[in-house]
Amino acid sequence: MLRKLKTTLLSVTLSFLVLSLGGCLPASTNTNTISVTIVIDGDTVVISSGEKVRYIGIDTPEVFPEEAFGQEATKANRELVLGKSVRLEKDISETDKYDRLLRYVWVDDTMVNVELVRRGLAVAKAYPPDTKYQALLEAAESEAKLAGRGMWAKGTP
Repeated sequence: MLRKLKTTLLSVTLSFLVLSLGGCLPASTNTNTISVTIVIDGDTVVISSGEKVRYIGIDTPEVFPEEAFGQEATKANRELVLGKSVRLEKDISETDKYDRLLRYVWVDDTMVNVELVRRGLAVAKAYPPDTKYQALLEAAESEAKLAGRGMWAKGTP
């Protein structure tokens, strides 16, 4: 009963954060729309310009070498973005040390970064100075943990 109450409270809190961010949807000066042509793994894609994009604020399990939930994260990412038109939102940094674009990725009104964390297929991980949505990502992780989703399910190594 206590767990259900905690899950409900967290869901309400996350919903409040999402609704309050309604006015924080990407501004046109800080975003661009482009299609995803290749999904490399759970947090990296290739867009139609040929550039690689690394999702800001999250970390997913690796597929090479294979880590638990790496394949599931990649599959979910593929279902969410492959062949779709996405909006890329820049925070502070342009690229990482591997020359990948650093972006929040949106499909319609869904931030893919948050959705992967909410499903328990990614962890919220701050990469300062790019922390605009860190509170939202951390709330999604707490929700996934309480609900036992993905890597947070009981019996998961």
